[in-house]
Amino acid sequence: MSPKTPLPMNVSLAQDLSLYQLIATSENICQPSSVSPATLLAMVRSQIDILIEQQIPATVWAKLPAGNIWQSELLRYQQKANASAKIYTCHLGVPQSQNLVNGVSETSLHVPIYFPSDKLQREYFWMVLSPQFSSLIVAIRPSRGVKKQKSLRANTKPKPLLVAMTSFESKLVGHVVESFQQAFTQLPSIQPIIDAGIPEPAILNSLLVRQMQQQEEIHRKRTKLRLSKLQQQNQHLRVTLQEKDAYLNHVCQEIRTPLTHMKTALSLLNSPALKPPQRQRYLQMLHSQCDRQNSLITSVLELVELERSLKYPNFEPVHLSDIIPGVVSTYQPIAQEKGIMLAYTVPTDLPPVWFVHGGLKQIAINLLGNSIKFTPNGGQVWVKARLQGDYILLEVRDTGVGIAESEISKIFDRFYSTRPPIAEESGGAGLGLTVVQQYLQRCGGSISVKSKQTEGSTFVVQLAICRTP
Repeated sequence: MSPKTPLPMNVSLAQDLSLYQLIATSENICQPSSVSPATLLAMVRSQIDILIEQQIPATVWAKLPAGNIWQSELLRYQQKANASAKIYTCHLGVPQSQNLVNGVSETSLHVPIYFPSDKLQREYFWMVLSPQFSSLIVAIRPSRGVKKQKSLRANTKPKPLLVAMTSFESKLVGHVVESFQQAFTQLPSIQPIIDAGIPEPAILNSLLVRQMQQQEEIHRKRTKLRLSKLQQQNQHLRVTLQEKDAYLNHVCQEIRTPLTHMKTALSLLNSPALKPPQRQRYLQMLHSQCDRQNSLITSVLELVELERSLKYPNFEPVHLSDIIPGVVSTYQPIAQEKGIMLAYTVPTDLPPVWFVHGGLKQIAINLLGNSIKFTPNGGQVWVKARLQGDYILLEVRDTGVGIAESEISKIFDRFYSTRPPIAEESGGAGLGLTVVQQYLQRCGGSISVKSKQTEGSTFVVQLAICRTP
């Protein structure tokens, strides 16, 4: 450090000083450079290794980022350092203990120091002062405004980099220590080493080797982590592609079925010996299979749109009492036509649930539609909602054909259609329960099923209530 540009010793470190600005005004200091927190950790760790290996009786001043990994390094040095070493860890704020004098509390070789100044909020430093080896690392975390502006210009996510300066000038470190002692008069006096220059070449060589090893370790870990992430992404893409292939194959098979029936009906209609009742039956088959194919195509498109929309869902508080009555009234004419008793019980004082927009209505439509479809004439269907702890349970129960126990685990699969439709009803697309499951998986709900063949089924949806802040 040049004697013409001493550090400004008249500043009050406790209240006004930015250590980074203080060092930046001196000469013979390395130019500022951007470093990652991992690189800063490697620099500090390599110096700790040298101090421990050489058993150098150094005084260390440190203000490091929060986190267990940084604290573990300080603890490692504290446990293995030379007996005459001293560690001053610097913190912001007012100490909690009433036994502290001038913001200082000493426990063995570890001395916490508390700064009331906010100017050190974004700054970190590591200073080592000893006859054999002295070092200074000062880093500052750029303000959010600066990082945001750079990010907008580059149109990329801001990187968590630090701006750091380093020096091995004993004189510079000594002057900084003097500034600390002026701010905290209760600290024991440390005679700065003003005649020493740079550390011994052997120590610097060892430090350089250590830093290279640490950087290599960082690179190795980053490469391993990046490779692991790429493998996970590739596996996820592979599974996704396999699922899409299976899904596309299933869709083609489902669409081919009504086409086969329609082609058969058309060929039979060309028979010259066809009687009017048979002609009517084949025409009805054509209409039914056309409707089924239209239902399949519509349901597939709706499922694709649902999966796309649920990537960025729009949540809102929803009252079941605002949803269920309208859905029930929609199905009431169909229930009356089949002689099915359809009833609902939804208390109006139930708290709202937090759900994606339009999702609860679609769930109620699919569950109620299935219950009516698979309930014989003269059966019964109930819709109930009740509060249970922090959840609301929506129950749809019917006296329909039921589901075999071995089939219950399959009913949420795409295009499931094992249950036979009642009377002459054509089977649906088999995607209604898939839609229900998609909504619940994305919105934090769940569904359970109890069923027995010929005795009916009960679907219970569990929904978390909306907690107001």
